[in-house]
Amino acid sequence: MNDKALHTLEYDKIVRQLTASCATSLGKELAEKLRPTRDLREAQRLLQETDEAVRATALKGSAPFGGITDVRSSLTRAKLGGMLQPSELIDIAQLIAGIRKLNRFVELAAEEAKLPLLEDLCEPLTDFKPLEEEIRRCIDEQGDVLDSASSELASVRRDIRIGEGRAREKLESLIRSSSVQKMLQESLITIRGDRYVIPVKQEYRAHFGGIVHDQSGSGATLFIEPEPVVQLNNKLREFKLREQKEIERILRHLSEKTGERADLLNGDSEIVGLLDFIFGKAVMAVSGFCSLPKMNDEGRVDLRRARHPLIDPKKVVATDMELGREYSAIIVTGPNTGGKTVSLKTMGLLSLMAMSGLFIPADEGSELCVFDGIYADIGDEQSIEQNLSTFSSHMTNLISMLGQVTPKSLVLLDELGAGTDPAEGSALAIAILEHLHRIGCRIVATTHYSELKAYAYNREGLINASMEFDVATLSPTYRLLVGVPGRSNAFAIAARLGLPYGIIEHARGEVSEDEMKVDTMIASLEQDRRRAESERVSAERLRAEVEKLRQQMEEERHRFQEQKVKLLDEAREEARHSIAKAKREAEEIIADLRKMAMEEGAAVKDHKLIEARRRLEDAVPAAAARASRAASGGKAAKIEAGDEVRVLSLGGQKGHVVELSGSSEAVVQLGIMKMKVALTDLDPVRKSAPAKAPVQAAASVKRTRDENLRTELDLRGATLDEAILDVDRFLDEAFLANLGQVYIIHGKGTGALRAGMQDFLRRHKHVKSYRLGNYGEGGAGVTVAELH
Repeated sequence: MNDKALHTLEYDKIVRQLTASCATSLGKELAEKLRPTRDLREAQRLLQETDEAVRATALKGSAPFGGITDVRSSLTRAKLGGMLQPSELIDIAQLIAGIRKLNRFVELAAEEAKLPLLEDLCEPLTDFKPLEEEIRRCIDEQGDVLDSASSELASVRRDIRIGEGRAREKLESLIRSSSVQKMLQESLITIRGDRYVIPVKQEYRAHFGGIVHDQSGSGATLFIEPEPVVQLNNKLREFKLREQKEIERILRHLSEKTGERADLLNGDSEIVGLLDFIFGKAVMAVSGFCSLPKMNDEGRVDLRRARHPLIDPKKVVATDMELGREYSAIIVTGPNTGGKTVSLKTMGLLSLMAMSGLFIPADEGSELCVFDGIYADIGDEQSIEQNLSTFSSHMTNLISMLGQVTPKSLVLLDELGAGTDPAEGSALAIAILEHLHRIGCRIVATTHYSELKAYAYNREGLINASMEFDVATLSPTYRLLVGVPGRSNAFAIAARLGLPYGIIEHARGEVSEDEMKVDTMIASLEQDRRRAESERVSAERLRAEVEKLRQQMEEERHRFQEQKVKLLDEAREEARHSIAKAKREAEEIIADLRKMAMEEGAAVKDHKLIEARRRLEDAVPAAAARASRAASGGKAAKIEAGDEVRVLSLGGQKGHVVELSGSSEAVVQLGIMKMKVALTDLDPVRKSAPAKAPVQAAASVKRTRDENLRTELDLRGATLDEAILDVDRFLDEAFLANLGQVYIIHGKGTGALRAGMQDFLRRHKHVKSYRLGNYGEGGAGVTVAELH
């Protein structure tokens, strides 16, 4: 990439911002080396890394880089066999802990979002927790070797503490002596060269035995080690030498262990630095309210509400810029201080940022191209030392560019052709633009020459643009207007500032009629554009409101569907419970009817049937009853004696019509009982043949064999209470069907169900005898009951 263009577009300031966003020296080092890439895939990968870091930060907060430092030099020395200092070993322990935290951070974020690139980066990271624990066991956070590092170190330090206590005790006894106190400058104990001494006055040197270790600046005080503590201090010195030797042994041991893992830890350090660099880009993206741009290598640029990243966000004006679809070159005209140069730099700098894997300060959906080179000639670069004028400096830059530009380059030219005669300057500007346009590169150029407006208007692939200017306030709005050439607005500004009307009119007379027509046309175009822009903003607002309403309707529909499903589930559950309850009550009623029939030995009395029928009707769920009535339409079906019918209120139980009772009821035979039922409660199944004689009411219970009746009952898995109910019903049916023997399967298990069943069978009125099953009948898992 062209270094001059990087400097001109202030890319180095973006790099400094990124460096400040990184947390470690490892990441800062990578940030300082950042340069744009010319490869589309590489740019997309870099942007994806930044995007994943932004999403991880949004999910889990800032990445944990605290405490991680650059330990690569320490690792190299450890690998070569050098001894590391305690502070260096603590830094390595913090690196190991930081790697583990960082790896865990990415794992947790990846559980909630797809982060393939970050996961791939973290995959090679190793966890040397045992080494970290060994270092922390031996060294504290302040870099001091702990007594727990070894038993020898703990022992020698204990001896040092005892020796120091003895030495101080001996000295304190000396300074408390009245004969000694008069010879002391102060009654205190101090240390010189790791040896305990006391301050003695100079004049008493001859009267005080011992070794002089130091003296005060004035020479009036001598720091003497008294003879009685010399041996104690010598012993202390020996202990401290042993302590130092043991500390060195511990540090060498830890350094050796670290050196064995130095290569892997160096690799982990590089990965940590890269992760810090990536998360630094994410921090910069979030703080600058930036977005992820789409990338292409086809020369397309589409910036939506783009903002220059180095201008105060509170003051910067967003602008839209598009290039590379309908036109490949933009010629921007208009007065100075209107923002032409800022727009030029914005496109160039945002392109460089995207090619470096950085988010850009623009709205979502913005698109940029990976150019093979970005060339910029911006500003007045005249040089006194090189004797170059403004025009010469521009020409020098342009000549250098022309030899390097390709069809995949972006060329940014500020004040093209300026600094020389307007006629020659405009001619040169047109020739240069024509040459670049033939090459096929993307061009954005600013100029004051009106001749370039006509050139851009007549040339395919080129388009005019201008910076909007508010004549009412005499100030620029800094918005780029593509498709509208710029106006000088000189007459309007002069009139606004108070220049006499006569002078302005005279000036107008000096302007050719064609130029006045062009100026009027431009004013009309600008007015039309503003009206269209206003209508576009209004339409966009309406579209946003419609979209909001659509989303609200979609949410309401979704909530309605959820509520509908919930209500249906509740209704089904309620119906299931109601039907189960009705079934239990119906079975109890039928059991009571059978019992009455058996006990009375004749037809059941009508009042008892009516009471049983009422209980059955009460047991039917309300929903089922409503469904039955709705199905019948509330009208009585045409029913005759002998018809087979279903009784709706009894759950559709089948029976035969014995006779009609009036116009609204019929007597129905249901198994062993007969009862009066409303015609509206009957549903005919099939018509019978004409009856030859009326059916006689049953006077007794007749036992007949039903071919489909079961001869065995499987109770496995049931509780004893459930089993007793099932067996009682089963025995009633078997007895009525005139069965002589039935099989009750209860399994072996613990024997509790078998014992309970046999106790129940012993008391049952239909059971004559019972026994366990024989071989081939199921053995102890089956009970065979003989019926009366």
